[in-house]
Amino acid sequence: MPISTPLTSLLGIKHPVLSAPMAIIAGSRLVAAVGQAGGFGILGGGYGEKQWLVQETAKLQTSSVPFGVGFITWSMARKPELLDIALQAKPRAIMLSFGDPKPFGPRIKAAGSLLICQVQTEDMAKQALDAGADILIAQGTEAGGHGASRTTLDIVPAIVDFAAGQVPVVAAGGIADGRGLAAMMVMGASGVLLGTRFYASVECDGADEAKKRICAATAGDTVRGMIFDISRKIWWPAPFTARTLVNDHARRWIGRETELVHNVEAVAAEYGVQRDAGNYDVAAVFAGGAAGLIHDIPPAREIVERIVSEADQILSGRRNFQAA
Repeated sequence: MPISTPLTSLLGIKHPVLSAPMAIIAGSRLVAAVGQAGGFGILGGGYGEKQWLVQETAKLQTSSVPFGVGFITWSMARKPELLDIALQAKPRAIMLSFGDPKPFGPRIKAAGSLLICQVQTEDMAKQALDAGADILIAQGTEAGGHGASRTTLDIVPAIVDFAAGQVPVVAAGGIADGRGLAAMMVMGASGVLLGTRFYASVECDGADEAKKRICAATAGDTVRGMIFDISRKIWWPAPFTARTLVNDHARRWIGRETELVHNVEAVAAEYGVQRDAGNYDVAAVFAGGAAGLIHDIPPAREIVERIVSEADQILSGRRNFQAA
């Protein structure tokens, strides 16, 4: 059964399940599959690969399902033409994360798209609402990829209270099944945004080896830090760091980040070689704390249906949280 919330009404979708805009690997295949399942897929615009964005938005423009396009705000600000490319495809929403959305809000709204802003503090939420945000994503530190320090259990109710019903709030970070959706709705969220769970899906454009490593991970097999950003020579602004699976490269440099910076040219060169070769003992798999809950690589439709079915049973009292 559909789970209707203010989020589903606003986005015109059946289920309050969103797939995260994971850079490059959240391509049109995944976005379309999540949309066809009744959720809302968000294309991973990431750091701004122009040709890729043109190609993937063109595929979605002819889609019959609503979709979004997501950007790393501070990076997209250096290439504002990327936003124009995205808006030309007439997405239902643009999602901005990690930076001030105010310079882009008017263009997004004028084009007829909704503005989704991912936030990690109340100050960021205020900034987003001032920019005209229609939806807030409250992201906890358990999330894969980049984020900040507050836990999902902390930040979600805090942002729900801060928003005070002005806009729907979506929970992100450490969520992979119906228990997570049910729990977040009990705390006042209008839906959930999932990255790692959809990374390990058939339609995700991530490498098969990376997906297998997510499935093999257990609780505690991720780490948050700067090692992989330094190794890629991508200088992220504070307070954002990245959560990844622990691998040999992480073990080598944990606690030695200053030394890594001093040797960055040599390390980055070798890192690039190993990444291009698909060696995930070195290359990062950006995954969240929910990896320990993920054990298979199903189609995105099955993921959406499982989550919604479990949450519906829990919320209606037909299943308890432990049995989900």
